[in-house]
Amino acid sequence: MKPVIVSTEVAAPPAQVFEHLDTLANHEAFLDHYLEKWKFSGPASGVGAKAEALAKAPGSQDWFEFEVVECEAPRLLVEDAVSSGGKRRTRGTYRLSEAGGGTRIEFELGFLELPRSERIAPFLTRAFAKRVNAKAMRRLAKQLDG
Repeated sequence: MKPVIVSTEVAAPPAQVFEHLDTLANHEAFLDHYLEKWKFSGPASGVGAKAEALAKAPGSQDWFEFEVVECEAPRLLVEDAVSSGGKRRTRGTYRLSEAGGGTRIEFELGFLELPRSERIAPFLTRAFAKRVNAKAMRRLAKQLDG
């Protein structure tokens, strides 16, 4: 399935944005509109940093497990995620570039494996992913520019 890409621009320089994103615990504040009950393990930042969070939906038991698998300061951060009881695997890639004295943040969500129910209607899966990740980018920008 085609990846979902969302982006935003912030006034902060790339090194500052990277430092913020590289600390996995900072993701909770801009992702808590759809993920809750965060738990962290491993190093606080860099490759090997891990987090778990529960999907914020009535009666949900869908835990997401994240792990940072690649980082190249100050321009790239890659996280692999597993959810839906191991049936959904995604790769989230943050790409940072200079933009008018600030930073352009691009987030790409790639779908590596999906449960059958999500493969049947990929447009719904992509639409949901685009909506929640676009909101996350707006919240991240507000946090960084705040």
